Amino acid sequence: MIWQPVSGCGRHCRDGADLAAVWGLRTVRMLTLAGVLLGGLLLVPLLRGAGLRTLARTMLAVLGIRLVRQGPAPRPGSLLAANHVSWLDILVLLAVAPVRLVAKGEVGGWPGIGMLAGWSGAIFIDRSRPKSLPVTVAEVAAALRAGRTVAAFPEGTTHCGVSQGRFRSALFQAAIDARAPVVPASIRYDSAAAAFVGDDTLWDSVRRVAALRSLTVTLVTAPALRPAADADRRGLARAAQSSLAVNGYRLAA
Repeated sequence: MIWQPVSGCGRHCRDGADLAAVWGLRTVRMLTLAGVLLGGLLLVPLLRGAGLRTLARTMLAVLGIRLVRQGPAPRPGSLLAANHVSWLDILVLLAVAPVRLVAKGEVGGWPGIGMLAGWSGAIFIDRSRPKSLPVTVAEVAAALRAGRTVAAFPEGTTHCGVSQGRFRSALFQAAIDARAPVVPASIRYDSAAAAFVGDDTLWDSVRRVAALRSLTVTLVTAPALRPAADADRRGLARAAQSSLAVNGYRLAA
């Protein structure tokens, strides 16, 4: 049995948003990005968290992506619950705070992005083994108790950014168990070309993003939710998602 959340988003969501391409610029950006990743092999092990944030910021800059940050910074030991649009979300979160990522197991095998996730101390979810989810929840709770901020995408899959899926509640139990604050975070791109949806491959998505003249991503963090010991994880998930709705998102049908 494989647990695989499904998104209704696909190529149609981009609606030609990736047509404004600059072919020569794409080549330069992709070659530079490869060089930056190679440099990261030396930088991150030496500088650890600071090196990882610098690398993530540099990768965004190389791709021509402007990052706008709004809202309070999460305190150490928080569960950062974000909507999920693209593999770029990983760079965005790593660029703004020292976090451990929660990601599907396949991400660990992605070139570049998997390396960054691993360096963050990523907690990988094995979707082919749904019964292992309580172990993952316990690992997240332990990280939160140790004062690490953990970033997760409770939708379980990517959406186009205009609509989003419902937050699944399992990982919110970790915040309840650890008595950790939950910080809802919305990630918004000013072009649907950033969306990693449908039958996209990582290679196709990187090439599309690298060809854009410009791209702005805005990360908005809401005030922290502080669950009581007897809090209900489903209610906490709904409260976290409700705080994102005020930022212009709507739930997918």
